[in-house]
Order: sequence, then structure tokens, then C-alpha cells
Amino acid sequence: MENLQFEAPLGFQKVILPRIKSGVNVFGIAPEGSGKTTTLVLSVIQKLNGKAFEDVPRAIIVVKNKQEALALRDTFKVFTRQTNLRVYCAYEEHSVDAQRDEIYVGVDVIIATPKRLNKLFLLNSINLSQLKLFIVEDAEFTTISNNFQDINRISESINKCQYVIFAKSFDAKIKRFKESFMYNSQVVMVN
Repeated sequence: MENLQFEAPLGFQKVILPRIKSGVNVFGIAPEGSGKTTTLVLSVIQKLNGKAFEDVPRAIIVVKNKQEALALRDTFKVFTRQTNLRVYCAYEEHSVDAQRDEIYVGVDVIIATPKRLNKLFLLNSINLSQLKLFIVEDAEFTTISNNFQDINRISESINKCQYVIFAKSFDAKIKRFKESFMYNSQVVMVN
């Protein structure tokens, strides 16, 4: 953290990081620039103890599109230089067969679009048995097309893990997650 010139957590991070660390399901609602992405990355690294483990993913992060997936992967690279965590991106513009093979070799974190994640899961390419975190970043995109249904399908197959959803506002469309898999979740909201 010192090498990256982080001196102190932002207000949103002070409130949400302990909740994520405690293991509760949480909605993180805050405006752009409040540190949601950094919080996401730090939480994943902490939950996974900064170490690669076996072959199956232990964290899945759902993002809007390929550009978001690659940008988040780049952010992970900055924070995981001193670790051996394996971060992988899955998106539609890449061959599903190649992605299956690459995931089979072993990954710790999968950053994926909802459609590709769903397809990989339906092809039995992703084992959810060791999953610790299921995160949706900037969840506003879930209101477009069938993204919400794709995310719900995956969540129905997860035995137990912590769910975290980040968004800019806690409107009716984001609240839908409470009815599907965010039971007993806490809402952390910073304006």
C-alpha cells in the first residue's frame, strides 16, 4: 500500500472494508471516485490470503463488458505484484474452448461478463465448490438485456459464499438482488 502511495482509506472504504472482511453479504453504494474498485481488489486479495490455491476459482467478479474486465485485471496486476494469485478474464470476444482450457489449468479469480460466465458454467468449465466471493461491480449494467437473469442462474448453483454488489445508487433495480440471493445483506451507502 505504501508503494502505491495510499496513506489512508477513503470514507467509503473505512465503512465497507470491515463489513466485507466480516463475511456478510453487502451492497456497497457510493458515487464514482469513492474507492469501490480498490475496495473490491483489496477485499479479494485479503479473502484469498494473497496466495494461489489448487485449481478452482475462489472469487468471481461480474462486470459489464470486455473493456471493464481488462481494466479490472490491470488494477489487480498493480496490487498483486507480490503475490502468486492467478487472475483471469472471460468475455465473449474470446474462444469459449480456449477459455475452458485456460481456466482448467487453474485460476483464483475470474473476472467475467454475465453471458460468458453463464456459458462457461453451463459447459461445466467452472467449478464453484471453493468459491468464497461472488462480486458484481458497477451493477447498474444488470438492468440491460438478460444480465440479471444470467447472474441469478449462477448464484442458484453456489452452495455458500459471500456476495458483494457495488453500485452508484440503491434503486429498485439493484434492490432486486435482495429477493434473489442477497438475503440478510447489509447496505453500506455513502454519498
